Amino acid sequence: MFWSAALAAADSTPRPGSLDEAQQTADHAAGWIEENWSTWLSNGLRIILIVVIAVVLRSLIRRAITKLIARMNRTAQAMEGGLGGLLVNAERRRQRSEAIGSVLRSVTSFLIMGTAALSVLSTLKIDLAPLLASAGVAGVAIGFGARNLVTDFLSGVFMILEDQYGVGDEIDAGVAQGTVVEVGLRVTKLRGANGAIWYVRNGEVKRIGNLSQGWAMAEVDVTLRYDEDLDRAREVMVRVGEEMSKSAPWDEKLWEPVEVMGLDSVSLDSVVVRVQAKSAPGEAGAVARELRWRIKRALDAAGIRMGPPPAAADEEPAAADPASAVAPPSALGNPTSPQSLATAPIPPGATLGK
Repeated sequence: MFWSAALAAADSTPRPGSLDEAQQTADHAAGWIEENWSTWLSNGLRIILIVVIAVVLRSLIRRAITKLIARMNRTAQAMEGGLGGLLVNAERRRQRSEAIGSVLRSVTSFLIMGTAALSVLSTLKIDLAPLLASAGVAGVAIGFGARNLVTDFLSGVFMILEDQYGVGDEIDAGVAQGTVVEVGLRVTKLRGANGAIWYVRNGEVKRIGNLSQGWAMAEVDVTLRYDEDLDRAREVMVRVGEEMSKSAPWDEKLWEPVEVMGLDSVSLDSVVVRVQAKSAPGEAGAVARELRWRIKRALDAAGIRMGPPPAAADEEPAAADPASAVAPPSALGNPTSPQSLATAPIPPGATLGK
């Protein structure tokens, strides 16, 4: 029964057409190829040309960006020894250049290759409207889902391009304060005073206080007793500042002479004198500590007392005057008290007791 069903199926299959029909089909195929081969060839050559131009243009622009970054580094190195050398160090220049170069190369590659891809699709007669609509919807969805990431990235790009801070700078970012260890497009790494590493997202930084750009100001408050000679104290402090500005390594860290600004506050028992010194960026703390050390030693050597006087409770009490000692009234007024009996005179013939 199985064999009979198979033979029946074989008999029911269509047989190949005649030789004329095959020849006609071949002629139609050849004619269709002959009509469209020029279009295929032109489209293929156009696609190859678009790809070659995009690759070459991308390579040239990336190479130009690399040369531009290298030239910026050489220009910064040529400024060594002046103010530029103090503001920018080698690691800062390297990281900033790499970040800027990476951003520019990525943007260039995206624009060129994206334009080339759209041109190829247009050459292949593919409708771009649905594709662009889908890309727009996907972009909106990604924007809502990754808005923090986009914010961090854009903030990092502008921070780097504007050179708001760099490696080695001491900054106050609001959420954390410390020395910049690494600057990225999304995260900035800070090392705090206790050695902790802080990872600060660039999008969360609302304000930045850079303590390492331009110059720094070291301030020292000296507390003196109220009755000290202020003119003599000023002379001592000015002499200390002149000696410090002539000794190494403070002669390079001090950018201007040490100034005694005058009285910062006055109280009943002490006065506060403010001393300032403009220093190199990042050296204000070291300059202030050394200045305090030298001022303290100089004032001690000159016999000028610092700080408020000791409290009255710390002083020795005055010696009692024997002539002013008087017995308590209660003891004198009560003849039966032991003290009155011991001190009052006894008349002759009187006896004690009942």
